[in-house]
Amino acid sequence: MSRSIRAITATVAALLLATACNSTATNNSPEGKGSSARGVTADSIKVGGIVSMTTASGYSKKDTDLGAKARFARADAEGGVNGRRIDYLGAEDDGQDPAKNLAAARKLVQQDKVFAIAPMSSVTFSGADFLQKQRVPTFGWGTLPSFCGPTYIYGFSGCLVPMPGGTISQTWPEGLKNVTGGSKGRTVAILANDNDAGTFAIRTYKQSFASAGYKVTYAKAAVPATSVPSDWSAYTKEMLRSDGGKAPDAVVSVMQTPYNIGLFTAVKRTGFKGVLTDPTDYDPGLLTKSATRQALDGVHVLLSFEPFESATADMKQFKADIKKAAGGKDVPLNMHMLTGYMSADLFLAIAEKAGKDLTVASFQQAAKGFSDTKTLVGDRQLPRGQKESFGCGALVQLKDGKYRVSSPFECYPPIPFK
Repeated sequence: MSRSIRAITATVAALLLATACNSTATNNSPEGKGSSARGVTADSIKVGGIVSMTTASGYSKKDTDLGAKARFARADAEGGVNGRRIDYLGAEDDGQDPAKNLAAARKLVQQDKVFAIAPMSSVTFSGADFLQKQRVPTFGWGTLPSFCGPTYIYGFSGCLVPMPGGTISQTWPEGLKNVTGGSKGRTVAILANDNDAGTFAIRTYKQSFASAGYKVTYAKAAVPATSVPSDWSAYTKEMLRSDGGKAPDAVVSVMQTPYNIGLFTAVKRTGFKGVLTDPTDYDPGLLTKSATRQALDGVHVLLSFEPFESATADMKQFKADIKKAAGGKDVPLNMHMLTGYMSADLFLAIAEKAGKDLTVASFQQAAKGFSDTKTLVGDRQLPRGQKESFGCGALVQLKDGKYRVSSPFECYPPIPFK
């Protein structure tokens, strides 16, 4: 077991121990019989979010907040949750800074007295330990280890970065088979940022692609996360010679948009004719700039939800809710909106099941046996989703200024994480 995995495992064990030690509620706790739950009144439930609105690289998840507002607004319009409206405070901006992430969590709990945090969307989640100890139900995209194990933290599409003994979603490599004509004899090179998220992504996807039958010729978390490189040759030279001196059949990037633009532009300039893919660049707003459109043209993007191009009733509802929350305007849809929307949606579904007597204890009890089907992220089930992903997703390709579905939304059996 690697040092990083041991550290994460120890952290989760500590969190679970802290939860067990604090399991006896008193009249002064959010679960005590003599007081109401924190953030819950007779007619409202207070919720706040934490989102990376601004970052040093210019990358922004600000529309995550709009997605949450849209879903909460519809819940209120339909009568609230068991008669209570959602008092959504909006999202705190953590600037993708660990210190600010923790500060935002402390503010929302200690000062604003929220019952839950939804959404939490950042590449850093230093506030996870605090929120777990304070027993604050927290919802976001489960792309960080903190969404895998702690009992009060939920990924809207499950746990995407599994712990040892857990499982790995096969959506990406299995979906990519539809693009590469299968995996037999096919090779992939995987690149990520040099941070915790990148390290775990490499560990996970290296195993995932290999299990699906691909030969992984290169897999490194090597790109500095603090700034986008101006020269990508140090990475492209090694990657594009990794298959015995030849280029791999597919280049897999597990990075954010500014990095992907630089990497894919550099790779294309070498004359590479293989497949380019990432889990980030599904954003019609990116198409407004010709340079960005050109850099990302041909890229297949992994989604853990139904593509916006789908014509299902749920997708139509999502689009209508976003338009209403945007003041009646037809705004370009992006995956950040879906992140906020589905984080809010999972919270609302569990809160509804918890009933009129809403406390942290009743909420957690409802979560233990929660399940539903055919949502925008597939079939949901807890507590399974705190150990593994829901295993559903699709691929879309940006081609000639438009997205098209290159691998349909489907659910795949997960594999054990070793």
